[in-house]
Amino acid sequence: MSTLAVENQEQTLKNLLTAFNGETNASARYMAFAVKADLEGFLKVGCLFRAVSRSEQIHAANHAGIIHKMGGAPQVILETSEVKSTVENLKAAIAGELYEVKDMYPVFMHEAEAQMLPKARRTFRYALESEKDHVKIFQSMLEHMEHPDAEWRARLMHKSAYYVCPECGFTATQSVLDHCPVCNHARDEFELVD
Repeated sequence: MSTLAVENQEQTLKNLLTAFNGETNASARYMAFAVKADLEGFLKVGCLFRAVSRSEQIHAANHAGIIHKMGGAPQVILETSEVKSTVENLKAAIAGELYEVKDMYPVFMHEAEAQMLPKARRTFRYALESEKDHVKIFQSMLEHMEHPDAEWRARLMHKSAYYVCPECGFTATQSVLDHCPVCNHARDEFELVD
């Protein structure tokens, strides 16, 4: 194997380790946000944070699988989660997801593709596509939190089910899909998180 190929693989391995660490920390942060939402009486938001936390766990596990195949060992540096109000936590979640969507994953995917590492590219793509939906769901929830009508004021106080694809982490508010739009996984195998 050429020196260039090894250097390329080392960069993708670094990217995978970065993504693994980020997804693991995001999962922990969202669980802390879920507890805060529940304490504030926003049970629907707590359910959403738990579902997205599960999605991030799936992303981390997918990244870890490729790290192992490339001869690496997943490592986590756990960060202390700064927990504020539920509205502030939603804003922080949106900012984090937007960073992954706009900056991190597109670069990681491009590098993996250029380095001809299709499995690494796939795990990055799965995470990227799921994160795009997380942004939409979080933004919608924030809008309802900041400008609730009478119906939403009541809905925010009740638990809600979310469905998470066990293959790629895609998160849906309903189980109306026949299959996952990201990885084509069968809908009847989605995990129910509430």
